[in-house]
Amino acid sequence: MNSTVTNEEAIAATKLWLERAVIGLNLCPFAKGVHVKNQVRYVVSAAQTPEELLADVLSEFEVLAEAGREEIDTILLIHPHVLTDFLDYNDFLEVVDAALEDVDLAGVLQVASMHPQYQFADTELDDITNYTNRSPYPTLHILREESIDEAVAAFPEAEMIFEKNIETMQKLGHEGWNALGLAEVQRYKK
Repeated sequence: MNSTVTNEEAIAATKLWLERAVIGLNLCPFAKGVHVKNQVRYVVSAAQTPEELLADVLSEFEVLAEAGREEIDTILLIHPHVLTDFLDYNDFLEVVDAALEDVDLAGVLQVASMHPQYQFADTELDDITNYTNRSPYPTLHILREESIDEAVAAFPEAEMIFEKNIETMQKLGHEGWNALGLAEVQRYKK
């Protein structure tokens, strides 16, 4: 666990990763628009326990639900001090989904997951395809369903994004990933 990271460092590392990997490799064709319009809210949680993180998640649900889309379209809730183990983080996603239901925001908001140890089912830990979801720090990406629906409607074959990302990462390989200069932001490990 990296307890010495500052909020500024966590946000800078996340922005660099977003620009070079997510946008640079076009892993999410919808990310560039909200990034260039400064509609991404970056929040670093000081939470040390899952319960404290859940309180921050609920607070950010409220922020996004109440903000205008032109102001905030998506939130990256970075939590470097809690749920640093991927399996614990992955289990916590069920709590987050239940919380969306509890506050009547299911179908309005959704949460996507990114983690420095992200691992898809049936893959080896070092499989390059896992890097599509490997962020510098554990991160919960809170999105508006409305924005997703509009982006998918505007993007031909949106259902193929996952497959395209796998292909991109396989072509890139570990050497290509390392050439992106993200080693400094991926230094965070359990």
